[in-house]
Amino acid sequence: MPENANQTPSEIDTERPDGPRDVPRALIALIEEEGLKVGDRLPPELDLVRRLGFGRSTIRETLKTWESMGVVSRNKGAGTRLIAEISRNTLRVALTIKHEADSLLRMQQVRGPLEIEAVRIATRQATPEQRKVINARAAELMAVFEAGEDWRPADHRFHNAIHEATGNPLFQQFIEQIQKAFHDIYETPFGKAHLGQETIPLHRPLADAIIAGDEDKAAELTAQIIDMVCVETQKIKEEHDG
Repeated sequence: MPENANQTPSEIDTERPDGPRDVPRALIALIEEEGLKVGDRLPPELDLVRRLGFGRSTIRETLKTWESMGVVSRNKGAGTRLIAEISRNTLRVALTIKHEADSLLRMQQVRGPLEIEAVRIATRQATPEQRKVINARAAELMAVFEAGEDWRPADHRFHNAIHEATGNPLFQQFIEQIQKAFHDIYETPFGKAHLGQETIPLHRPLADAIIAGDEDKAAELTAQIIDMVCVETQKIKEEHDG
């Protein structure tokens, strides 16, 4: 057994991670401290959970990302082995970026169809009063955005108004649960507090389409907004991969 196998996470990494987004940093610190080299086996997942203080699913997600990048190989019988050199001074940022990007892209795959269907239903069923609220929320969002202020709370209120107009509270509950699962890990994905900012101007015509009852146009704009965030995410991922 390595001589520091019983060390606490703080002993392994002097820069104690603040949340699940720092799993790659903690793992790299452990690898460096134990002097693991290419071909060496990483500790079992349950051991990593105990020593690093992160949930098993979060650690497993990071290891899957590392496997896709060719950093580790994972075998049920042989465990997880390093197959490439890694240190906090080389791949830490790239690994974290890829981990965040993959998580966000998966979230959007699930969220997208829900958002599009919610917009379709809201466009068909919104009452005159609900259309007024959607219009007001869109105006608020655009005013905040054009003033250069933090538009995220206004964006949240705008989408909530659409979800409420569906008459089905499950849309709002499911979408918020999906978003919360991501943002609990990545409060500012890629260090960008305003990821998706370029989509905000599309929210005004989206509101107009809902108010006018143009279901197809509203669904098309929603899909475009989601696609733009995915493209931005993919671009950031590719830049760091390169």
